[in-house]
Amino acid sequence: MTSFEAGAGRRCHNAVSPLHASVYFAPEPEDELAALGLERGAMAYLASRAAPLGAVGAGTVTATFYNFNHEHVQRYIPAAWTVTTPEEVLRARLRGADRTLQRLLGKTSLTSTEMTEAAELALRATEACRREARPLYAANAGLPVPEEPHLALWHAATLLREHRGDGHLAALTIAGLSGIEALVLHNATGTAPTSALFMRTRGWSAQQWDTARDQLRERGLLDEEGNLTRAGATLREETEVFTDRLDAAPYDHLGPAATARLTELADGFSGTLRAAGAFPPVHFGRG
Repeated sequence: MTSFEAGAGRRCHNAVSPLHASVYFAPEPEDELAALGLERGAMAYLASRAAPLGAVGAGTVTATFYNFNHEHVQRYIPAAWTVTTPEEVLRARLRGADRTLQRLLGKTSLTSTEMTEAAELALRATEACRREARPLYAANAGLPVPEEPHLALWHAATLLREHRGDGHLAALTIAGLSGIEALVLHNATGTAPTSALFMRTRGWSAQQWDTARDQLRERGLLDEEGNLTRAGATLREETEVFTDRLDAAPYDHLGPAATARLTELADGFSGTLRAAGAFPPVHFGRG
């Protein structure tokens, strides 16, 4: 893949990914999971995202999620599987995604020809995804494709997101960044979720966050104010470029024209999600 095409793949991913990620800020999926008996918050999130893997233990979840405090994960996994089953969670997850997209996008968008086209293109892209060393992608790839176009697109967005995500974890490992260090460095860009949200949802204490920040300062990746240094910005871009290389296959398979079209369609739907409040600004920034 050329550098231009790699950039096109990243742009396409950034357009498609919000279609999956919208469920993490919406009440409907958590309501569905709470109805199964799962605790709202961490237990519901961890069980929902881990469910494709089966009734796994905390070690598997920590390894595959990468930036969560293992002690935090242990509080909820495998306890979640004594409350309900991964199969029930997967059904609840899909119901929650359905309700979320119906509310945020509206019936007209969900039944549009553009939705059907986007779903077909995104699913075609997933045909070239690789399972090797990508546990979260591989687990989700084993799930059936929903019949409804908007849910088929959500499913494809999930596959593309986890495929890139699994590759990104390899890039972070090569860069020598621990899970919490990756979060701190990401937060320093000012475009990521806030440090407070990262700490609460990933189970890190303020002391652990400060220690990771100090370690990044010692490496010259952050300055005294916690801003990215030139070296920090370079390392972040290097990890993204390496991730692009690992994530090139889906967009090579689509080709430039179809990748551009999927980006256009997904941008439109993601823009509607943002306008509808899918990603509350209060959750993003350096704070």
